[in-house]
Amino acid sequence: MTKAIQTGPAPARTEGTDNREGGHGAAVRVDGVGIRFGSFHAVDGITLDIAAGEFLCLLGPSGCGKSTLLSALAGFVRPSEGVLTVDGKPVTGPDPDLGMVFQSSEALFDWLTVRQNVAFGPRMRGRSRTEQHELADEYLGLVGLRHCADRFPGQLSGGMRQRVQIARVLANQPRVVLMDEPFGALDAQTRQVMQEEMARIRQASGCTVVFVTHDIEEAILLADRVAVMTAGPAASVKSVYPVDLPRPRDEDDPTALDLRRSLRQDIGEEVRKALRDQGLDPEETS
Repeated sequence: MTKAIQTGPAPARTEGTDNREGGHGAAVRVDGVGIRFGSFHAVDGITLDIAAGEFLCLLGPSGCGKSTLLSALAGFVRPSEGVLTVDGKPVTGPDPDLGMVFQSSEALFDWLTVRQNVAFGPRMRGRSRTEQHELADEYLGLVGLRHCADRFPGQLSGGMRQRVQIARVLANQPRVVLMDEPFGALDAQTRQVMQEEMARIRQASGCTVVFVTHDIEEAILLADRVAVMTAGPAASVKSVYPVDLPRPRDEDDPTALDLRRSLRQDIGEEVRKALRDQGLDPEETS
């Protein structure tokens, strides 16, 4: 069975990136972070080191605080204890270096064209009209949607809208991309396509990625490392696994199968614990 490793960073990744876009991801440190909402203790004592350019998946049962931790990394939520830093700089609020991709594509502006949506961030940062247009076309090309530049979001499929959202975040040229179950609302076939696209986009962009999911197969397909969280409340990191598989990944690779068993066991233990805490008998509900 695959063994979990410590929470220190994976080596920084430099392969597959170019001098213009690649290799500009930032190192992220989560140091003893706890988050409380009044009397509710959401997460507790989380420590993680994420290397520049690494793709880390946060995996765990529903309600374990994955999205809460991601919101803290984005600067939307202030930790009650501990410190979050990006390249040594404390996270004190939303920052252009931190890009957030939400689960729902409703974050797009329906009244703007696809190109205008993607150019919105550069426009807010004072880039010239020419630069806005060039950046929008560049990142729409990266996600394979340059031909849709003059359409409106409502004219696109769910998977295409999610690609627009990813392009809009990347056009702001963040050093860290935070993704909160971005493919969770998609049908199975579109989700598979988007997972494959995400691996390619990440390699081309060179960003550090922190990706929240509850899907074990998705985590194995995408991540350099997978951090498993315990069941909440007061959730913490239970284990961290390296994903030592070549890309593109084969789900039937023996290493992948071994890792899948380890992750299922870890998460299964946490789900059973959560059920017991709710006064339910896991054996009776199975």
